[in-house]
Amino acid sequence: MAAGVDGLLRDKTRPSRVPPLPAEVVERVVALTRNDPPGEATHWSGAAMAEAAGISVSSVQRIWRRHGLQPHRVRQFKLSTDPQFTAKLHDIVGLYIDPPAHAIVLSVDEKSQIQALDRTQPGLPLKKGRAGTVTHDYKRNGTTTLCSRPSTCSTAR
Repeated sequence: MAAGVDGLLRDKTRPSRVPPLPAEVVERVVALTRNDPPGEATHWSGAAMAEAAGISVSSVQRIWRRHGLQPHRVRQFKLSTDPQFTAKLHDIVGLYIDPPAHAIVLSVDEKSQIQALDRTQPGLPLKKGRAGTVTHDYKRNGTTTLCSRPSTCSTAR
């Protein structure tokens, strides 16, 4: 009645039915996202973060979107320190491109179908607009290397 005819033509604005999250909760979610997840997980999922922070999955997703965080995205990098890396690379790739006559080329990974969690270098931290990083190699824990030419193989550990 106070607004008159203009009040009938336009709905009155109302507060959102979902109250905004306190700033402390948002800061906690962002801080947890930038740290390693608990247990054997490789990255934070929305459900795991929601459980840890005590909020809904959609709230976690809104916070991540607002801060530009994407903990599920990972870029891998490798910086080889082996001085003979290029020669070894040519030997191995050469086996696949032009194998010797009557030869069998085997490709063996000592941890096949097991997720490598112990990396040789720590990953770079997650930041806004940049995915987390991990090296593709991992601690070998005493395994040996199989290869076609003894001169290019590393020795058994």
